[in-house]
Amino acid sequence: MTTTPLDRTPITPAGGLTPTGTPRTQAARDHLWGHFTRQSAWEKSVPVITRGEGCWIYDDAGHRYFDGLAGLFTVQAGHGRRELAEAAAKQAGELAFFPLWSYATPPAIDLAERLASYTPGDLNRVFFTTGGGEAVETAWKLAKNYFKLIGKPLKTKVISRSVAYHGTPQGALAITGIPAAKAVFEPLVPGGFRVPNTNQYRAPEHLRDDPEAFGRWAADRIEEAIEFEGPETVAAVFLEPVQNSGGCFPPPPGYFQRVREICDRHDVLLVSDEVICAFGRIGSMFACTDLGYTPDIITCAKGMTSGYSPIGACIASERIFEPFAHGSTSFAHGYTFGGHPVSAAVAMANLDLFEREGLNAHVHQNAPAFRATLAKLLDLPIVGDVRGEGFFYGIELVKDKTTRETFSGDEAERLLRGFLSGALFEAGLYCRADDRGDPVIQLSPPLIADQGDFDFIEATLRDVLTRAWSLL
Repeated sequence: MTTTPLDRTPITPAGGLTPTGTPRTQAARDHLWGHFTRQSAWEKSVPVITRGEGCWIYDDAGHRYFDGLAGLFTVQAGHGRRELAEAAAKQAGELAFFPLWSYATPPAIDLAERLASYTPGDLNRVFFTTGGGEAVETAWKLAKNYFKLIGKPLKTKVISRSVAYHGTPQGALAITGIPAAKAVFEPLVPGGFRVPNTNQYRAPEHLRDDPEAFGRWAADRIEEAIEFEGPETVAAVFLEPVQNSGGCFPPPPGYFQRVREICDRHDVLLVSDEVICAFGRIGSMFACTDLGYTPDIITCAKGMTSGYSPIGACIASERIFEPFAHGSTSFAHGYTFGGHPVSAAVAMANLDLFEREGLNAHVHQNAPAFRATLAKLLDLPIVGDVRGEGFFYGIELVKDKTTRETFSGDEAERLLRGFLSGALFEAGLYCRADDRGDPVIQLSPPLIADQGDFDFIEATLRDVLTRAWSLL
């Protein structure tokens, strides 16, 4: 889909009143509690998105914006796909709901089989949830339960990376490596421990120019943590293929292969948290395939339905499932809406669309062009690093490119929230200006995006970042 120049001419708005006649923006202020939202910002204005088409979204004033974040790393196939809406309607007309508690439904069966056909190794056992945080929560509970069943009850701890985000439930939040995201909810579930991430740009100086050595160093910190805590107490290592929070950290060469060896040596499960990276975001259906490693568990969600209906999954190997397969043993865990038949039907239709339109191949073919287009921004004094994989990139912003000096907390607040977030949206680009770690702009367009779209993203960022620099 080639992007035309931005048209700011309003179309007919979808309507600005609730069914009771209240202006929607006022009703939002009075009743809607936004997620990760400063509610005070809504006193000034409430952005109301009313529809989407392809790579574009539209607000209630009729203005359009390029969806440079695919909603929230989710709308892989683009907006306005009628075939996905029709799949939901068809399934709702046949069986709108039934739980997977001791029963099965055809959509859940079909989807489980299909997901297993995409996974590496023998990851054949699919436990459905309604989202990514629940999938991570499930994976930790499963790891604990598994080790108790095989006679290793002390193996309960989890190791994850600094600044990594793994979800908001109490267990998933304990795995998350962002202190500010956890402080107000403490005490959390005990047992989460952190190791360095794979931010090559911020690597120790002697390792910055040697990605393989940096990969070995970062992986060895995982083994160091396992040995320090005691291998008999560590259940799992949770890693994203490309770490989201902090600004899209890809793994150095050999990193995951070394982590796999370390986990095997200490009988620790390797969990590939692919809530963002699965379903074509990096290229293949599962990013661990692109990066050449086989985990014990995969967690996924978001792109499974391209966001058209909520669903998630924890996919385990036969080894992990085996202790649950006999006698009266069960995994005493579940969700009312896990594997919801409508969501499962939408996921099947979405995966049909992936295969029919070759979206995975499209990402593999166009990822180098996306990288090269974004890399043009490195000539700007405010851009320190451009990094990522597939259709998933972060642009780190700096005060000084030579020294890699970052912004202070107050400076980042003024830069990101005081200027960039609003200026980018006003310029017609929806993306994320983020300070979980050093200040970054994150980009994750729908998988149907092409060179015209990449050029629009680059030109818009160039204009806005140039203005941002002049204000510093």
